[in-house]
Amino acid sequence: MAVINRDPRTAPHATRNDLLLILAVSTLAVVLALVTDPARRPDALGWLLLLAAQIPIVWRRRHPLLMLVAEAALVLPYHALDNNHTAPLPVSLVAVYSIAVTCQPLYTLITSGMALGVALSTMMVVNRQQAAEALQTAGWAVAVVFLGITVRFYRQYVAAVVERAEHAERTREQEARRQVAEERLRIARDLHDLLAHSITLIGVQTSVAAHILHANPERLDRQAVAQSLDDIAGTCRTARGELRTTLEVLRAHDVHDDRGLLPDLHGLEGVANAARSSGAEVDLTVTTDEVPPAVGAAAYRIVQEALTNALRHGGRQNVGIRIEVRAAEGALRVTVTDDGIGTGGGTPGFGLVGMRERARSVGGTLDAGTRPSKGFEVHAVLPLERSP
Repeated sequence: MAVINRDPRTAPHATRNDLLLILAVSTLAVVLALVTDPARRPDALGWLLLLAAQIPIVWRRRHPLLMLVAEAALVLPYHALDNNHTAPLPVSLVAVYSIAVTCQPLYTLITSGMALGVALSTMMVVNRQQAAEALQTAGWAVAVVFLGITVRFYRQYVAAVVERAEHAERTREQEARRQVAEERLRIARDLHDLLAHSITLIGVQTSVAAHILHANPERLDRQAVAQSLDDIAGTCRTARGELRTTLEVLRAHDVHDDRGLLPDLHGLEGVANAARSSGAEVDLTVTTDEVPPAVGAAAYRIVQEALTNALRHGGRQNVGIRIEVRAAEGALRVTVTDDGIGTGGGTPGFGLVGMRERARSVGGTLDAGTRPSKGFEVHAVLPLERSP
């Protein structure tokens, strides 16, 4: 994003522009001194004061008040010597303009009024016949003061517009980064739920096959081994299908148009059957079918991860798992309990974190922990209608 310089004191090429302004104003002052009022053409001291009055222009951006004081110290003696009163007008207008665009309006009016009053008084004392010329000069000075104040207000307006635009741009960038972070979290959550569940099932089913092979090698139960291998192949096919579905959701152009691709409560029977094929005793009860797609997907993933944890940490092959999904009091209540040994003392994973994130994604809550008697319990409450 380009940075716009709104401070005239640090504008690009400020020094060069001020030197060019000094050259232009000096040239104009010399021309006015030569062609207007030949009777009051400056003498040597007058020329020295007139040309020296152009130099303080270099301070007009950073020290406008110092410039005005220096101009007064040079121009007032010039007028007091009754030199050409028109020649210093350009540099005087530059001085009051610099005050007007840099300082507060009230401060500008007071300072410019005092300087203008002193200059007019000097001119009137030196030569009362120059009253018309003095009033004309005063008119130009007043016009330039109000022009400078107008330019100041305009610059402040432009600066405010640019600041709002930059703020809006920063806000859009922050929103884009937030959306990217949320999408990365969503992808990580989906892949964890899918891969962790499938790998756990394959591990359990492989253990079953290995147990059959080693239990009684002389009387090998070929049918049981084949069934275990079929279960492993089925789990792989299911995982491949879910992975394909997840990728289709991620590739969708409209992330809100993926309700047909999201898992739902109808898929819970397949998850339960996969756990049963691993030796677990699963009791599944679903007393509702129609729920919002996002709520159904969250419930499916919570049950899937809870099953994964029960199979992984249950402590035995035939762990008992009870799953209950029911709608009550405007919310979908999901409860998964097992009679295993709990989560164990292994390295903490992302399962519980992911389940809580699933629940929060639809405005719900999730509690998980060991049961007083034996085993582990996961209980989620997912609102069926989100509050606006």
